Order: sequence, then structure tokens, then C-alpha cells
Amino acid sequence: MKKVVIIGGGTGNFTVLRGLKDYPVDLSAIVSMADDGGSTGILRDELGVLPPGDVRQCLIALSNSSTMMRSLMNYRFENGGLEGHSFGNLLLSALEKVTGSFEKAVEEMGKILFIKGKVIPVTTHQVRLKMLLSNRKLLEGEREVYLSHEIDQGYKSIYLEPFPKANPHAIDEIMNADVIVLGPGGLHTSLIPNLLVEGLSAALRASTAKKAFVVNLMNRKGQTTGFKVSNYLEEIVRFIGKDIFDYILVNNEPPPQELIEVYSDEGQIVENDLKGDRIIASPLLGGLKEIPKKDLLKRSLIRHDSKKLAQELIKIVNYL
Repeated sequence: MKKVVIIGGGTGNFTVLRGLKDYPVDLSAIVSMADDGGSTGILRDELGVLPPGDVRQCLIALSNSSTMMRSLMNYRFENGGLEGHSFGNLLLSALEKVTGSFEKAVEEMGKILFIKGKVIPVTTHQVRLKMLLSNRKLLEGEREVYLSHEIDQGYKSIYLEPFPKANPHAIDEIMNADVIVLGPGGLHTSLIPNLLVEGLSAALRASTAKKAFVVNLMNRKGQTTGFKVSNYLEEIVRFIGKDIFDYILVNNEPPPQELIEVYSDEGQIVENDLKGDRIIASPLLGGLKEIPKKDLLKRSLIRHDSKKLAQELIKIVNYL
């Protein structure tokens, strides 16, 4: 069975994992630990736990448990002292306290949800994402970076504080992979934070796996305004230190006009300006994604279709 490793944040990883789960592959998800928005941010600050939100999404994507159990893990309290918190986040944080280890907590929640595969935090250290803009303004935390509309005017640096070492289990997964998939996901908030962890980019360069980059469907206004596929690739390659990608997956299906109008305040469609054998241009567009009530951090509306994306990725796996 071929080993496929997915690297990203919560939403992007969820999309890829949910589609690939139905195929006979050995799946692992490596997840960014920079999340500090919404329920996750509150739990981090008040309990001192590692961020559960993105990991929860990956666990649910890989779950073979009942629909009711998956719904329970996603349930978000709408009032009272727990307003804004999802049950799954609370459970993961409680398991971390009980077991004394976030990795052990993830493992135990994986058993509860009967997951197919593994979910691995990219680091087990508490980190905070920071970005110094060209105007000298310092953005502190993933939430501030996510909400900023000044990033496309230039930034001097982006980094994790303190500078963390990679989880050895994440490195092992990368080195033993047959296929590695990076993306989709927020460029500065989900993808690059993984690459900022010490040892991860070096492992990606050293791995003999085939590597695929899934480019986002939409740009984010004020952050990637006017970005084309080549701009995303250049930014990712800058942090990896080398263009490692054998395949670049891009969407060639224009969204319906009503979807574009809904998204118009957020950004524009990413145009493909690259050609060549490694470019896989396919219709990858999913439907409109509703933002959960009481989510404290507004999320992107347009998503990849998990089945369409999985069909293209499995072609890469089967080609090996």
C-alpha cells in the first residue's frame, strides 16, 4: 500500500483527506501548530494546551465512526460560557490534560473516531506565528496574520516564536512517503507555518517521494491580491529552498457568477500562468461552504471538491 502524506492546516487537509480516505492508501496528515483563532485560541491561552482545531478537522476527515459522532465532534456551543467552542476541541484539550501529551491525546481521539491513518502535529512545541510587514508593523499570531489586509504591500519576515524543532514522527512520515501533498490552504497561515519548523523543509528536499502542490482556488484580498499560480509556487519554493514539485494541481473550472459575487469581498480567482508536463489542470471546484455560526474567525467560502481532488491525486499514486 502506497504511503501518502498530506501537509497543511485544518480546512485544506480536511478536503484532501476526506477524498483520499476512500482509496487503498496509507494516509498521514502533518498539521500546522500555529492556529490561535476562535475556540482554539481561547483554549491555548486559558489552558496552555496545544492548538486542537486543525487537528480535530483532520481526525474527523479520517473518521470511520458514525455520522452522529462526527457531528458531535463538530458541534459548536452557541451560548453560555462555552459559546464558540466546538466539542471536539474541548475533548482534545481534556485528553491532553489527562494523558499529559498532545500526541497521546490525538492518538486516543483517533481511537474514539476509528480513524483510517494518522494525524501528526508538525511540532509539539507551543509556537506563535509572527510577521513583520514592510511598514514595520508587527502582526502577532495566526489570527492577526489571517485578518490583515496589508500583507500584499510587502513583508520583511515571517517566523515562529520560539523557533521550534520538527516533531520526529513528522520527519519520519516525510522520509518514508511515496507521495507528499502540500496544500491547499492559507499561504501565510497554514502552509508556510509548517515550512518554518526546523527540519521540515530539509526533510522535504531530501525525501524521494513524488511531491504535489495543490494551488488555492481563490486569492485573499490584501494578502495574495493578483497572485497567479507562479506566485504561489515562488513563495512556497522560497521557504523550502528548492523547487521540489513533480506535480502542480490547479483548478480550470470557473465558479458560477453567484459564487463569485458572494466571494467578491474576500478575493479573486487564481489564474494559471504555468505550462508544462507537471501542471495538472482539472475541474476541482466544490460547492459553497457555509461558515459555522459563532465561529470567531471568518473562513474562506469556496472549497475544492474533495472527490475531484482525490481522483487527480490517486492518478499520481497509481502512476508510481
